[in-house]
Parts: sequence; structure tokens; C-alpha cells
Amino acid sequence: MSKESVNIHVNNYCRLRDKQYAVYTEYAKKYGLTTKELFILDIIYFAQSGCTQAGICERLSATKQTVSAAIKKFWKLGYLSFEESKTDRRIRLVRFTAAGKERIIPPAAQAENDAMAELSGEQQAELVRLTNLFSEQMRLKFQSINKNTL
Repeated sequence: MSKESVNIHVNNYCRLRDKQYAVYTEYAKKYGLTTKELFILDIIYFAQSGCTQAGICERLSATKQTVSAAIKKFWKLGYLSFEESKTDRRIRLVRFTAAGKERIIPPAAQAENDAMAELSGEQQAELVRLTNLFSEQMRLKFQSINKNTL
């Protein structure tokens, strides 16, 4: 495939990525949140046994300060609680409280599920497969960029 064709596909993909990100941003704004805060809550919501702040930082490539500030904000609102890890007392797991669990993430998760359900099972699998393949290639290509050549 020519460089020009590849570039067209990359630009189209980027527009789709931006469009999808904008959906999350608009939803977050309804609750007075940033997109990053929404994603933090989403990770905590789906971590059945709780999660660590370090785990959230790694998954979102976010700073410790960003994640800590968001978690503190939601803790003060009574949405989150902390619990010692059963395997390592130095680790504090973050979880939703009963009051916070049903507030923001369930409607968004349902919307995502409903949107995915509009695709056939084969289309869903292909979407996930191709997105995973492209994401992995992006990670590898970006890692190989030598900052000294810029």
C-alpha cells in the first residue's frame, strides 16, 4: 500500500478516535468531570476486588498526582473508600462505596454495551482484534523513536 493511502487511513482512524474520545468527554462534562476522572472511575468500577492507584496510573499513563487528586476528590464526595490489601498491608485498594457505585459509570457502561450490541458477534470480535493489533503496533513504533533524532 502506498504511503499516501496509509496516511489517509491513519487520518481517518485518528478522526474516529477523536470522535469516540469526544463522546466520553461530553458525558464526563454532564457530571462536572474531566475525561481522565471519568476513566479513573471506570477502572475502579470494573476492578471487582479493588485496584491500586499505581495500577490506575499505569493503565492510563497518568501521573501519580493526577490520579491521587481525582481519588481524593471522589473519596471526599463519599464515592470511594480504601481498604488494606489482604496480601500486603502496605497496599491500599480503592473501591466504590455503595453510594458511589451506581452514580456515573453504570449508564456509560450500558451505553457502551448497547453500542457494541449493534454489531454482530463477528464484527465485535474483528473490531477488538484489529484495535488490539493496531494499538500494539503503535506502542512498538512509538517506543522505537529515538528522541535524539528529533
